[in-house]
Amino acid sequence: MRRAVAIILFFIILSNSFGQSKNSPLQISHLMGDFYIYKTFNKYKETLISANAMYLVTDQGVVLFDAPWDKSQFQPLLDSIKSKHKKNVVMYFATHSHDDRSGGLKFYRQKGIKTYTTKLTDQILKNKNENRAEFIISNDTVFKVGKYKFEVYYPGKGHALDNIVVWFDNEKVLYGGCFVKSADAKDLGYLDDADVDEWEESIEKVQTKFKKPKYIIPGHENWTDTESLNHTLKLVQEYKTKKASDNKLNKK
Repeated sequence: MRRAVAIILFFIILSNSFGQSKNSPLQISHLMGDFYIYKTFNKYKETLISANAMYLVTDQGVVLFDAPWDKSQFQPLLDSIKSKHKKNVVMYFATHSHDDRSGGLKFYRQKGIKTYTTKLTDQILKNKNENRAEFIISNDTVFKVGKYKFEVYYPGKGHALDNIVVWFDNEKVLYGGCFVKSADAKDLGYLDDADVDEWEESIEKVQTKFKKPKYIIPGHENWTDTESLNHTLKLVQEYKTKKASDNKLNKK
């Protein structure tokens, strides 16, 4: 059943994309209602992979969740949104301090867009002498933009020390960013700033707090499978088991 749903969703996405080729550096797909997912691309370990981000169209303007990974697409994204929806981007939330999420803070702030990060992300960016947001979110916060409400939530450490997720309760949309791995992911990917030991507990907090999501958007690759959060938990558990086993062998 899950595979059939994924196939149907794939063809819906295909039919709703903006007439872009599979080689386009910016690919925008309709998720549901006023929600859109966009992909940009960059290289990781010499392999070109996609990064997912999202935007929401409201009567007060467009809200952007994460920036393009490919900096050359910062302006084309704004242009595409303006052309498609006849609206400007008015808010941009970066879900953690890595460049594939917060890399657009300076560019979009200079465009007059309100930029947001958490206090923890801001501190990390400050310590690295990198560009910071105009507005700082001190605690888990519910925002209301037009008729939409969403919660910015910090579940704890995981892919990064500062990763947050965004939850739309009415629509049951969970935007996971890099905190969530794709259901197709073979491993946990980039772990230089991760805390795998705490990631499991952080995932369980999200699963407990946000029930029955209809859509879960991971940070990279395939986003059509709602098993992505469960799969991330499995990858974390496997990683921890292997690490414990390796430590035992090294002590012998």
